[in-house]
Amino acid sequence: MSQRTGVYPGTFDPVTNGHMDIISRATRVVDQLIVAVAVNADKEPLFSLAERVAMVEADIRALKPDVAARIEVRPFDNLLVEFVMDVGASMIVRGLRAVSDFEYEFQMAAMNSRLDPELETVFLMASDRHQFISSRFVKEIGRLGGDISHFVSLPVAAQLRERFQRK
Repeated sequence: MSQRTGVYPGTFDPVTNGHMDIISRATRVVDQLIVAVAVNADKEPLFSLAERVAMVEADIRALKPDVAARIEVRPFDNLLVEFVMDVGASMIVRGLRAVSDFEYEFQMAAMNSRLDPELETVFLMASDRHQFISSRFVKEIGRLGGDISHFVSLPVAAQLRERFQRK
């Protein structure tokens, strides 16, 4: 039986509890999960690619060992479909928070399917505890001195506080 490998792509600037919920739940759907951290300079990330990869890796290490052992974190700066082919994956995992996410994600899935008809996109609905969390909101709340400890891990919250103190 062949191993099912999935790719969960994102900017993860920063990784949130919502991202980690999708990562954990995705391991129930695939045998191996690659969390693909995008360069995505268009979004002007607060953290460097190396910092974002390190934050995701640290949060994954905090998961149950048998779950964490099946997850790999990799940066990427090419077309997602090419990255998925390069790592030998057969599916893309995406999280949906609200109806507003669906239209964009539906278009992306259709485009990716057009580029590679063998590639499947699997959507996981955000759990009700996390569906309102977005990296953009977390950064804004943190920038304004609000409590972000409910939205990100303690190490990520500390990195955000440190980053905003430097600015």
